[in-house]
Amino acid sequence: MVDAQPFIDALDAWIVDRPVRVVLLFLVVSGVFALGLGGGGTDSGTDQFTEDVPAEQALREVNDNFERTTFDDDTGTTQLIQSGANVLSKPELLRMLRAQNRLTDHEDLQVAGTTSVARAVARTLDPSADSIDDEIRAVERATPAQIDRAVRTTVDDNPGLRAVVSEDYNARSASASATIGTVTHRLPSGTSEGAGTSGSSPLTPIQLQAQNVVASVGGDITVFGSGITSEELGDVINDSLALVIPAAVALILLFLIVAYRDPIDLLLGLVALAMAMLWTFGFMGLAGIAFSQLLIAIPPLLLAVGIDFGIHAINRYREEHVGDVSVRGAMRVATDQLVVAFFIVTGTTVLGFAANLTSGLSSIRELGIVAAVGIVFTFLVFGVFLPAAKVLADSWRERVGLPEFGSAALGDEKSLLGRILPVGVHIARTAPRLFLVVVLVSTAVMGQYGAGVDSRFTQDDFLPPEEPPAYLDYVPEPFRPGDYTVTQTTNFLERNFQTGEEDTTTVYVEGPLHQDYALEAMWRAGDDPPPSFVADGGHARETSIVTVIRDYAERDPEFAALVARNDRNDNGVPDDNLRTIYAALLDSPARDRALNYITDDYSSARIQYSVEADATQEEVTDDTRQVADRMRFEATATGGVIVLKAVSDVIGESAFRSLVIALVAAAAFLVLVYAVLEGRPSLGLVNVLPIAVTVAALASTMRFLDIPFNVLTGTSLSIAIGLGIDYSAHLLHRFVEEYDASTDVDDALLETVRGTGGALTGSMLTTVSGLGVLWLAISPILGQFGLLIALSVLYSYLASILVLPTTLVLWDRYVSLGPGRLSTTAGPGSTAD
Repeated sequence: MVDAQPFIDALDAWIVDRPVRVVLLFLVVSGVFALGLGGGGTDSGTDQFTEDVPAEQALREVNDNFERTTFDDDTGTTQLIQSGANVLSKPELLRMLRAQNRLTDHEDLQVAGTTSVARAVARTLDPSADSIDDEIRAVERATPAQIDRAVRTTVDDNPGLRAVVSEDYNARSASASATIGTVTHRLPSGTSEGAGTSGSSPLTPIQLQAQNVVASVGGDITVFGSGITSEELGDVINDSLALVIPAAVALILLFLIVAYRDPIDLLLGLVALAMAMLWTFGFMGLAGIAFSQLLIAIPPLLLAVGIDFGIHAINRYREEHVGDVSVRGAMRVATDQLVVAFFIVTGTTVLGFAANLTSGLSSIRELGIVAAVGIVFTFLVFGVFLPAAKVLADSWRERVGLPEFGSAALGDEKSLLGRILPVGVHIARTAPRLFLVVVLVSTAVMGQYGAGVDSRFTQDDFLPPEEPPAYLDYVPEPFRPGDYTVTQTTNFLERNFQTGEEDTTTVYVEGPLHQDYALEAMWRAGDDPPPSFVADGGHARETSIVTVIRDYAERDPEFAALVARNDRNDNGVPDDNLRTIYAALLDSPARDRALNYITDDYSSARIQYSVEADATQEEVTDDTRQVADRMRFEATATGGVIVLKAVSDVIGESAFRSLVIALVAAAAFLVLVYAVLEGRPSLGLVNVLPIAVTVAALASTMRFLDIPFNVLTGTSLSIAIGLGIDYSAHLLHRFVEEYDASTDVDDALLETVRGTGGALTGSMLTTVSGLGVLWLAISPILGQFGLLIALSVLYSYLASILVLPTTLVLWDRYVSLGPGRLSTTAGPGSTAD
């Protein structure tokens, strides 16, 4: 056992005897951290979570090898989703053509090319048309009967076009209710169409302007793409925060007013909360850590712990500041006890969050770093600054004769709360062993059930629901969010199209691919495709070097003859002299397209398969791997869907790994701390049970409510450990103080739950109500996170108030040789910790 009292006394003296110096020092440090605010920038979208996944790295390698265009610039794509009674009728075809023509005429939109069924039909009507203007004239001159025939000829003979016509396409009437046109844009070299580190996409201004251009042609054509999606991803987060922050602030203020009941104490508590936030976000800026959707978890965490520390500090001081006890004397006793409790809470909470450093995703590791640093800052602010500021404030109040407005501690035995809080003590008195068995069994059952929580990661996690919640109708105008279209559009695509532009998966094949059987092997892998793949005549719908060869053979008779001479089974897939075939193709106008699917040294290739729009990530991943295994070469399944599935797997693994590490590390820390400070290591294990109950209850709740592990909720279990330790550690440390000064464990427990339990109650109500309003957020991921944080706090509070007294009674009965227990409970052979 180590005597830490000299250090604690020195800190007490510094806080109590030199409060002005302490406050000035903290203000100077705040000024330094203020310089870092905003320095890290922001990050949004899904790219921030995929960069560390091996599947994403493989996909980047594929894209680096094959994404080639005739431009030095990068490219991005805009979709034009047209709907109506019959989008293949003459008026609707003309609308699509005019929309694409007007987009092309705007130089600032940087249009590199356009495709659509309307353009293909126009070229069927007039094969000599070589511009959109020519195609518009061809459609204008054609009769409805000619257009119907051209539609049937064009769509029925081209599987690629069939993919961008809605599933209700009727060949007999040449009609469909929806179709998709595409516009390709040139982008500055080195950019991509996804969201960047600034949280925006280079396509956002292009697609926002395209909306105005397309609206000028009339009809129902929706502009859609990654730029629009990126814009709404940012808007929904900002609108959600604008909606819930005022409500959270109002509720937190309300309960803080009730908890503090004194305007000066309330002001000090708010200043301390603001200082902890300032230090943490200033640290992020100085460290170059961008603020992302995942780091939205930080403010609620700091609020939860800060509110708890603040109420405990003031409440504990008020318990001592009675009668003739001076301000400095009361604060010396309060800090003497609270510094140890805050240290225990901080150490275990930091370990809980630091467990996220084992994650395979850098974004989750950053969350662990920022949360751990933020908790340390919170400890310093509320453990040192707030007591010093309180000494200054109350000393000034005494000098000027300003009265205290609410100086009684929460949980006083004469209050209603003081009569309710000891319910756990009463249970511990009457049936501790039975209650403990019930707790252990129920925890095991909840843990087993909660182990089945799913893990999912999709862009939909960040988007609002298709139908806005009904409560938004009652939100005042300044806080009412805007209109969102992305979810509605993506759902429309899933309902009406067998597959969309983004509904593809990729197989990366490594050769050598000049061997005679190479193309046949790659093509046959697509025969009898698995269920999630779109099939055309028993073969997977694919785009590959084989389809490039076939397409160019249809346009060039000389190349077609070369292919025919080297096609022994006459199926359009060359199986002889492949070097000659490749060389001729790469020396033709089809070179750029071919290099999208095979490298110029014939060492590797990629094959893109269309998949069903409603297929799950798991189905697409499993089926792509199945097709890759059919190749006679080394083949790797990759693509956007597989990357997202890999991320969801990492999230699930990280959640459970960090949970185990956090529990083990926290238990070891608690055992060590209580062994060093109190000579009672077994108390550390006693502290773990309420935490285990909290985690098991939260996991089972997640499964029951179908809340999966995603990039934000995946951290909820480690957060539950941090918050659970917060509540139980405060109670346990207070119990040790009372237990050492008492001859009866019941008296010690009653003093503990009424004194510290009252502060816990105020902290719980403030945190649950203030952070629980995140459930009202428009963004589903924010709403789920807010609900889980609120439940974590509630479960932690209940487990501490109800379960901890029973474990302490049994600990006193069977383990401890503490004051007054040796003669009555220690039998022969009994030993102390």
